[in-house]
Amino acid sequence: MNGQTVTVKRLLPASREEVFDAWLDAGGMREWMRPGPVSDCAVTLEPRLGGRFSIVMRSPHGEIVNRGEILALERPSKLQFSWISSRWDNQETLVTIVLRQAGAQCELILTHERFPSEHSSDQLMSGWDEMLGKLSRRFRSTFPSVGQGRGQAPSD
Repeated sequence: MNGQTVTVKRLLPASREEVFDAWLDAGGMREWMRPGPVSDCAVTLEPRLGGRFSIVMRSPHGEIVNRGEILALERPSKLQFSWISSRWDNQETLVTIVLRQAGAQCELILTHERFPSEHSSDQLMSGWDEMLGKLSRRFRSTFPSVGQGRGQAPSD
């Protein structure tokens, strides 16, 4: 297959299991799967191998429909899914997410392959990075004391 590949890495204040589960939570994704001017996001997904998903992003510029199929679910280390976007004339691309525990945090490595060469890889990388930043902030607001043992008071 032709196309570009972009890779985005992010350290998240959560365990691999929590990050893995966030990718299968439609309600949560509505909050963080919103790059750039996207103000509303409708998510439906079947959280299982072979399950299908739809992510409809709405912005002042219109609506972008993203859909695909879950191709790999290896909890808590790997997710892979096809990504078909109306923004790219419904060309099928591939997204792989690898999760590694890094102390009390999780290193997320997102690789988006077969991205159409006529579109900006910088824009795609920026969009994923922004969404992962929103996901990170969700974990920070849920677990503000990462590194101190979640659910425990900080020691004196």
